[in-house]
Amino acid sequence: MIGFLVRKKRVSEQRNKIKGSRRWVVKIGSALLTNNGCGLKHELLDNWVKQIVELNKRGIEIVIVSSGAVAEGVARLGWKSRPIAIHELQAAAAVGQMGLIQAYEVCFQKYDKHTAQILLTHDDIADRARYLNARTSLNTLLKLGVAPIVNENDSVATDEIRLGDNDTLAALVANLVDAELLVLLTDQDGLYTADPRTDTSAKLIQQAEANDQSLRAYAGEGGSLGRGGMRTKLKAAAIAAKSGTQTVIAFGNDDSILLNIADGKEIGTLLTTSEEPVQARKRWLANQAHLQGSVTLDDGAVTALTKNGKSLLPVGIRSVDGDFKRGEIISCTDKSGNEIARGLSNYDSVQVKLIIGKSTVEIKQCLGQIDEDELIHRDNMILI
Repeated sequence: MIGFLVRKKRVSEQRNKIKGSRRWVVKIGSALLTNNGCGLKHELLDNWVKQIVELNKRGIEIVIVSSGAVAEGVARLGWKSRPIAIHELQAAAAVGQMGLIQAYEVCFQKYDKHTAQILLTHDDIADRARYLNARTSLNTLLKLGVAPIVNENDSVATDEIRLGDNDTLAALVANLVDAELLVLLTDQDGLYTADPRTDTSAKLIQQAEANDQSLRAYAGEGGSLGRGGMRTKLKAAAIAAKSGTQTVIAFGNDDSILLNIADGKEIGTLLTTSEEPVQARKRWLANQAHLQGSVTLDDGAVTALTKNGKSLLPVGIRSVDGDFKRGEIISCTDKSGNEIARGLSNYDSVQVKLIIGKSTVEIKQCLGQIDEDELIHRDNMILI
C-alpha cells in the first residue's frame, strides 16, 4: 500500500476541517469550461455559479480564478486549434475575455449578485505594493458581497502566456486573500497513481501532504486547450501550503461538487498542510534581513501591540526613519530604540510622516483618501 494513501479515519478528520472554512479560491480549468475549444459550456457554468451562491449563503466567501479566455477566443475567431505565436495568443485572450466575463455576469445576475473582473499578472503578486493593492481590492469586493472573477492578464503579459498557468495564479491568489481552501476543478476525479484513462489499476489518491515530492511521479501534462495538468496542480498545492491553505483537486462536472466538498465528503484528492496562514506569513516576515525603514512608537502603541495583539495605527507613531514604499517591511521600535515588531507597511514613508499621531478621520483629511486604517495590520506583523 502506498504511504500517502492514508487510513480512513485520518482522511475523515482532515475533511471535517473543511467544514469550518470560510474563504475559498475556486479555479475552473479550460478543459471543463469549454466545449473542446468550441465556446463555453454555459450550462455547467450556471451550475457552478448556483453552488457558489449557495456557499455564500452558508457564509463562505469565494474568489473564482477562471481559465477559458484563450479557448473562448479561439472559438470566437473560428480557429481550429490553440495558436503558438504570442501575438495570436494575446489576441485570442482579448477576444475571449469578453465572452468569458459576460457569461459569468449573466449567470450571477440570475441570483441578483454582482461580479467583478480582476486581471492580474504574477508581477502583481510578487511586488509587495501591488500585492497590497490587489489584496485590498479583493477583500473590499468580498466584503461587498461581489463575486470576483480573476484571470491572468494574458492579452498583454507575454511571460504569463508562455510560462504561466492559472493553477499557480490560483495558489497565489489564495495567499493574497488568506484563503483556507484552494479548490482546483478539473476533468479528472483527482490525482491517481497512474493515468486512469489508460491504466485500469490506477488508484485515486485520497489524501497526501502537499509537499510530498513523490507525488510528481503520478502527474501528467495538460491538454491542448489549457496550460495546466496535474503537475501544475501539485505545484499550486505546494505554493498554497506555504500559506497554510489546503487544496482539493476534484472532478468539476459533478453536479454538486462544491457543496459536497463543503460538506466534508471524501471526494477528489485532498492535499494537506500543517501550516497556519497567519503564522506562515509571519515566519516569512521574521526571516527578512533587509528592512527598508522604521517607526518609533509611543508607550500606548507598544502596549497595544505587545499586550493586546492589536494592529499598529498611525496615531501611535512618534517618528519615522528611512525611505520605504507601501508594502515594504519596516521595523517598529519603542522610544529606547528596542525593536518590538516588524511588518508590511500600508503607507510609504512620505505619507507616514504626514499622518504621524493622527486619527483615522484626520488621515483622510490629510491625504485626501484612506486605503487602510492601520499602518501595519496585525496579520502582517510579527513581534520580535
